[in-house]
Parts: sequence; C-alpha cells; structure tokens
Amino acid sequence: MSDLKLMMNIGKEMENKLLSVGIESSEKLIEVGAKGAFLKLKQKYPKVCLVHLYTLEGAIHNTEYNRLSEETKKDLKEFSDFLKK
Repeated sequence: MSDLKLMMNIGKEMENKLLSVGIESSEKLIEVGAKGAFLKLKQKYPKVCLVHLYTLEGAIHNTEYNRLSEETKKDLKEFSDFLKK
C-alpha cells in the first residue's frame, strides 16, 4: 500500500494512475515533481488535463489545488499548453 492517498488532493483514482506509471510513494512524487509526473501520466492517459497537473502540484505542496497561487497556475498552464503543441 502506498502513502500517496495521504497526500492532499490524491484520491484512489489518482493514486492508481500514479502507481501505474511507477510513482509509488509521496517521496517519489516529490522527487519527480508535478510536471514530471504529469508527463508520465499524459503518456499513458492522454486525457489527463490541467486540473490533474494542479492536483499534483497541490499534493506536493500540501495545498488544495484550487488555492495554488495565480503565478503557479499560470506556469502550469503554460506547461500544459506547450505539451498540446
């Protein structure tokens, strides 16, 4: 059993997705980072979206995803938009 579900914003579905791409602990998620984890998820689950990226960033910083700073959300959105190209 992983400790991912103990992180803010991480439910059973997100935990299962992270496990399926080799992210098996909160420490690993922090090490890989939100963008790195999102890239892994995007390769296996092409329909993951910006909200998933916010969720990962929030989990890493123990913050509700909808309370991320505007600057952080802007950076993450630019990253997500870049991946769409």
